[in-house]
This record gives sequence, C-alpha cells and structure tokens, in this order.
Amino acid sequence: MESYERKQLIYKFVLVIVFVACITAILTFYAAFNCVEQNYFLGTGEISEESTENIETISSALKDFRKLINEYYIGEIDEQKVVDETIKGYVNGLDDEYSEYMTAEEWEEYQINTLGNYVGIGIYMSQDVNKNIVVIEPIEESPAEIAGLKTGDIIVEVNDESVIGQDTATVSAKIKGEEGSTVKLKIIRENQYMDLEVERKAIKVYHVKNKILENNVGYIKLSTFDEGCSSEFENAFRELQSQGAQKLVIDLRDNTGGLVDEALSIADMIVPKDQIMLITKDAKDNKETTTAKQDVLIDMEIVVLVNEYSASASEILVGCLKDHEEATIVGTKTYGKGVIQNVFSLSDGSILKLTTAEYFTPNEIAINKKGIEPHVEVELVEEPEGEEEIDEQLNKALEIINQ
Repeated sequence: MESYERKQLIYKFVLVIVFVACITAILTFYAAFNCVEQNYFLGTGEISEESTENIETISSALKDFRKLINEYYIGEIDEQKVVDETIKGYVNGLDDEYSEYMTAEEWEEYQINTLGNYVGIGIYMSQDVNKNIVVIEPIEESPAEIAGLKTGDIIVEVNDESVIGQDTATVSAKIKGEEGSTVKLKIIRENQYMDLEVERKAIKVYHVKNKILENNVGYIKLSTFDEGCSSEFENAFRELQSQGAQKLVIDLRDNTGGLVDEALSIADMIVPKDQIMLITKDAKDNKETTTAKQDVLIDMEIVVLVNEYSASASEILVGCLKDHEEATIVGTKTYGKGVIQNVFSLSDGSILKLTTAEYFTPNEIAINKKGIEPHVEVELVEEPEGEEEIDEQLNKALEIINQ
C-alpha cells in the first residue's frame, strides 16, 4: 500500500512539473528585471506592496514544491527551460494576449523575421480567439503558396506533432529549418483535414507592392509595418506618380500590424502638418498626442481597403485618415487591436514585450476590441474551387475613386 501511495504521489508531481519545478525561476525573474529600464516598466520603478506579497507567496510555494520534487521526481530537470516556462507562465497570467516573454533565441528569431529575411515556407499567421494558428496569407510565389496553403487554413500539426494551443512564435520555430529540407503540415480547411509537405527556402519579404491601374489610379499593397516599410511606401508612391497616378488605392487587407512609427510615418505623408495623428493613454491615464511634422506629400483622392485581419498599426493609419477625412475606407470592420507594446531588454538577452498604452484615433475614438467600421462595407465572397477569384472590394474601391 505504501508503494502504491508513493507512485500516486510521484504521478501527481509529474503532472504539475512544468508549473512548479523551480525555486530558482522567480529568483531569476527578479534578478533579470533589476536590469529592466524601470522608469518605462512601472513608471516610478517601484513595486507595490500587494505585488511584493504575491511574489513572496509564489516563492514560498515553489520552495515547498521543490523539496517534494527533489525527493520524489524520477526525471531530469532542464533548469533553464523551467525558468523560461515559469516566466512565460507569469506573464501569461496577466491575461493579455499581446504581452509576452521571449528568450534571447526567440527574440533573435523574431528580429530576423521582422527585418524580412528568413528560411521557412513563407506565410503570415496569427492566433485566433480560440488559440488556433491561422494562416493569414501565404507570401506570393513562396513555397507555402506553391504547396497550396491558403488564407484561413488552420495549422494543427507540424511534423506529426500537435501544435494546438501553442503560440505563433513556438509554431513558427517548428516550421522553420534548414534550407532545402521539408516540413509536414496538417491543416484544417472548411472542416476537412489536409496533409501538405512544404519545402523550406530562403524567404525575402517585400513589404510593398505597387502597380498602375486604369484611369491613372495608383495601387499600393502594404503587407506589414515592419522596419523600413514607410520608405518603401514612399518610393512606391513616387514611382506611381512618375507613371501618371492621380488617385491612390492603399490596400491594408490582411496587414496585422507592426511598428507604430512606420504607420505614423505614412500618415505623416498624407495628413496636414501639425494635425493630430494618434492619441495614446498609459496605465496612469497620461495622454500623449502625436502630430504630423511634415508638409503633405500625397495630395490626391485616396481609398483604403481593409478587412477583419487589418490590425494594430493598420488601424492607426486607417483611423487617422478616416477622422481627417483624407480617405474613403472600403471593406469590412477591422480587427480591433488598440493597444501598444513596449519591448524591455533583460540582462540575459531575453525580452519582455508588455502592453503599456492604449491608442485612440485623432477624434479620441477607442479601437481596442471594437475595430474601425469602413465607410462602405463590402464582403469578399470566396469563389468555388476552379473559378476565377473576383475582388469585389477592389472593384468597389475603383468604382468610388473613378466617380
């Protein structure tokens, strides 16, 4: 009987090992945060008495658990992994989908992706409200597009391993690998399971695509607001202008955001100097306004295309142009991400991405969890397999701009 009870005890400890397997985790967490720029993190750099008591309670519990684990647990413990997972769990406890902790390796990978060069399959993906990993869009001519991945596909397995409930950074790391190798994906499309094998290649992400359409209408597709995209946008506009563009369609559909400064730089090309482009409020309700700093560069009729995946920095640009009546917005209601994250570097190279402010349009309209309604709502109807896709949203934009 004693042996049975002992086995049951060990079994229970194994179930909770990820959560409780380190006394050093909170201590490491504390030591690392001493190196954070405290004035940005908590405003005053002070920790509340309630927070101190809470952490002391956690630390005490971890000590008790660690004693039991040291005595009964039969497996090996990867101390660094336990530290990282404990900190991630602590941040996840904020119940904020945009705040996250990244290890030094994860942060390095994130930066590489943001700069637009990596080895992978070439998809934009996001996590929906049900924690599913959803393909936002395959990059044009990428291995993902060639293999048949489509917008809306849900990735449930990578190399026969379930990724249900995992975050985008984790899934992205599993998908990537050496150039020339392949990765197996199981996806759900229209309630049907499909298996795909995709070759990994060096992917170059181009943030901006542009072309001249009929009636001297310029078209710019902006896929993300990564570093340097505002310069690419300006170059694209000047090229279209040299080709005779007199009106402009800006396509922000499926653009899930990026760097706020890049969105504001584009807004600054359109909004008159000294006009408010963005209002932010921090945890203490301090309000800060950002105004246009340069003379107008783009002075022509503009239509902006949006959909339910237009988020964050996209919504900053859309809200600014809508409030100043600088553009007609066409499509469907945007995603509704109206908060800003700051990145804080820790001593070991890891980072904390923390939600520190909420943003509002120039007319002080909240966006978070609400989204922005277009002036003209147009649903994009998916055509049956084998039939030519008709872009009704773009067609409506051209109809409006050519009136």
